[in-house]
Amino acid sequence: MNTPAMMSGFGNEFATEAVPGALPEGQNSPQRHPLGLYAEQVSGTPFTVPRREARRTWLYRLRPSAAHPAYRRIDNGALGAPLAEPTPNRLRWDPLAMPDGEADFVAGLFTLAAAADAPGSGVSVHLYRANRPMRRVFWNADGELLVVPQEGRLAFATELGRLAVAPGEIAVIPRGIRFRVDLPDGKARGYVCENHGAVLRLPDLGPIGANGLANPRDFRAPVAWFEQRDEPTELVQKYHGALWATTLGHSPLDVVAWHGNLAPYTYDLARFMAINTVSFDHCDPSIFTVLTAPTDTPGTANLDFVIFPPRWSVAEHSFRPPWFHRNVMNEFMGLVHGAYDGKRGGFLPGGASLHPMMSAHGPDAAVTEAAMAVELAPQKIGNTLAFMFETRALLRPTLQALGLPELQPEYDAVWNGLDRRFTGGSA
Repeated sequence: MNTPAMMSGFGNEFATEAVPGALPEGQNSPQRHPLGLYAEQVSGTPFTVPRREARRTWLYRLRPSAAHPAYRRIDNGALGAPLAEPTPNRLRWDPLAMPDGEADFVAGLFTLAAAADAPGSGVSVHLYRANRPMRRVFWNADGELLVVPQEGRLAFATELGRLAVAPGEIAVIPRGIRFRVDLPDGKARGYVCENHGAVLRLPDLGPIGANGLANPRDFRAPVAWFEQRDEPTELVQKYHGALWATTLGHSPLDVVAWHGNLAPYTYDLARFMAINTVSFDHCDPSIFTVLTAPTDTPGTANLDFVIFPPRWSVAEHSFRPPWFHRNVMNEFMGLVHGAYDGKRGGFLPGGASLHPMMSAHGPDAAVTEAAMAVELAPQKIGNTLAFMFETRALLRPTLQALGLPELQPEYDAVWNGLDRRFTGGSA
């Protein structure tokens, strides 16, 4: 195995080779590559988008990915299940247990909710539960994958190199990139948001200035690495919600070198520089946005990935937990570890909640009572990591999600006891 060269980056561009001389100089597709590699471009955006929006990478590989037999439909398992009718009700689920039988990362995907929008927009939300390493290779034609581990580490072997991700970190796999997942801890569980819209990127900072939130230097892309395995390998793709498979006579993870700005990456959420109030009240939760996928409407996201990390709460004469609100966006929440400061109980690590657009929600009755009575002082909100997938697309639960025994039938009851406190006279 060749030792990968260190990755060098120029702005958003990266260049890396596992074998010296594998990256051609001054030309992307020479007539004959000096090492006999095939040049191939993978484009995550249309060719003619503005340069600042363009995402593409040149690959130099042992065989072109065009050389494959026809794909055949295979069973979807619990992925891409039929959607239920839109519901205005707030929903919450306990964590799902590991599968009874063996399941790799793909077989263990369970679709919880999705948007039935036109192709090229919306998101789908899945849970993954895996107890067997992948022996096959997977890629997704429908969107990029934002992976949020909750239990157990994941080791990704991708066309562009290897990445490791643990609970408290995230991984993003671009649309079309092939990968395999190993399980260093023997099993793993977590969340996946499938982004069907514009690619994820860092949000603009506006008045915050040049620093804060997630910093570009903290994101990690892989160095070139490749497999020379000439043995049958199943290659599975997700295409328009269905799974299709073909069999190659070799590993498709055979890219010896690459350069460009479309690549998988990881990010340690502990490096997020949280910004909050130091006076009174508190900022909108958008101040905790790690990544965003914009739409054609300024300021409105197809997907915002928002976290609620450990932080100080110092606002004076203010109700500290998340305030009661109704929102035009749709909110899916998950919990990696600890407790969420807006709920006293019932929202468990590995669990999930879905609050549709304009549904009223906020802290439960127990949290509200405590927050109104507590003596205010600087407080560290620690040992917690919750997150939100927020989207303008209407998220509909799947029929299988509504049939889960983990669905909490009495979720609405957490707001019981929020009685009238008004002490004024009649109008």
